[in-house]
Amino acid sequence: MQGVDSLHGDNIAAQLTIGQLAGIVGVNVETVHYYERLNLFNPSARRPSRYRLYGHEKERRLRFIKKAQALGFTLREISELLTLRIASTTACSDDVQKRAQAKLLQVESKVQDLRVLALVLKQLIQACEAGQPTDGCPILMSLEKETNADTKERIKGC
Repeated sequence: MQGVDSLHGDNIAAQLTIGQLAGIVGVNVETVHYYERLNLFNPSARRPSRYRLYGHEKERRLRFIKKAQALGFTLREISELLTLRIASTTACSDDVQKRAQAKLLQVESKVQDLRVLALVLKQLIQACEAGQPTDGCPILMSLEKETNADTKERIKGC
């Protein structure tokens, strides 16, 4: 007779071990353990030997977490999205769309910052003359140079 998970009625034999789950989704076992510590994720059942078992809903949840991370959501934000996902009374346009729009604004801001960074790096690379001594290297000099923001931060800390 095969065991049954009393919480979900799932056939234990049809469930995945943590290693199988991690392999299918493409994460490390340690990642699954980490998500469990953060209460993002819990096993569906345990074998009598105390090995964790995960049903297909847990595989879907883990994929949800990884896809949300790929879109730039933090684990805290993902936890909130998972709560909204469970609360079926929440309308998509009410809260989920607002969160996605806020994330889009953050991403667009980061993209702009990265464009500025790329421009500065291009300028430094162009200013660098191959073969010159490192004490005159514009790249290294710019890294050592104190900016107005650095000065303000130093003064603020006094």
